[in-house]
Amino acid sequence: MAYDLNIAWSPTTPQTEIEHTLRFAKNLGYDRVALNHIISGPIPTTPNPINNPVPQLTPPHPSFPGGANTNNKPSTTASSLPTVLRRATIIITDPKTTNYRLADYTRAYDLVALRPTNEKAFGWCCLDTSEPPAIISLDLTSFLGYHIHHRTAMAAVHKGIKFEICYSQVLGPGVEARSRSNFIGNVLGLIRATKGRGVIISSEAKSALGLRGPADVVNLLNVWGLGPEKGTEAMGSAARAVVVNEGVRRRGFRGIVDIVQPAEGAEKTDKQEEVEEGAGKKLKQQKKGQQGHNQNQNQQKNQKRKNGDDGTGAGEAGGQEGISKRQAKKMRKAGGQGS
Repeated sequence: MAYDLNIAWSPTTPQTEIEHTLRFAKNLGYDRVALNHIISGPIPTTPNPINNPVPQLTPPHPSFPGGANTNNKPSTTASSLPTVLRRATIIITDPKTTNYRLADYTRAYDLVALRPTNEKAFGWCCLDTSEPPAIISLDLTSFLGYHIHHRTAMAAVHKGIKFEICYSQVLGPGVEARSRSNFIGNVLGLIRATKGRGVIISSEAKSALGLRGPADVVNLLNVWGLGPEKGTEAMGSAARAVVVNEGVRRRGFRGIVDIVQPAEGAEKTDKQEEVEEGAGKKLKQQKKGQQGHNQNQNQQKNQKRKNGDDGTGAGEAGGQEGISKRQAKKMRKAGGQGS
């Protein structure tokens, strides 16, 4: 199952063109795609909550709220499309103006990605966000102006953040040679810093012409330094992990605990509960009766011990009461010497 978590979308894109691109993506073998809304400029303080303009063309993904409902039967148009997610990519220049609204964007969109434009913003995206983003998507066709350090990149990977490589940025006749050179150099630097871990591959295609088949993309990234195994994982299991984890964050309790299904035997009928209650009461009565019987036996033993404590000493001393064993022993010695 192949994933493409970045198909470009804008409010001016015609609906027919979006559906044509999505159908072509499904024909190429992509079962899960995401329409990407790029948000640039200063983050507005209103509205609250944030409105999501990306259309919901298909039923939600099963990992997200409402996606597991079997009553959501797709229409004939939706059945010919892959499962569509709604994504926002926020361009980060000054982290101070963005951090306080990340939670609002997370609630409004299925996926949230950050695109830093400088080294300070990149370090903040990797290490200091209030809520770790699902994806860090760099503009690899531009000159970054800084090196991607191994420690910073791996700290983000350990937090579950994925780095995105968008191959469609260098495809097409209108791409400059300098942009292709920057792209290849930045991809090599990203693969070197992450060692191929925590990487996903998307298209960022603006039309159907920017899409390529999964096998072609894996071969293309193999030329740029990402092995075939890592490339296949980047378009399959790694991208799936992003979708499932983001679904659990929105559906589960505090993004950690999620009830998948009740345990076997958890649902019981009223009759079974009554039978178990009666058995429990009977067991308690049996325990009480056993405890009472044990107490009676202990009392009888204690009484016998009390009656037989002074039997040897007092009987031999002529049945006198109040004589200790030591005194009885002295009396016996004195009687033996007198005789």
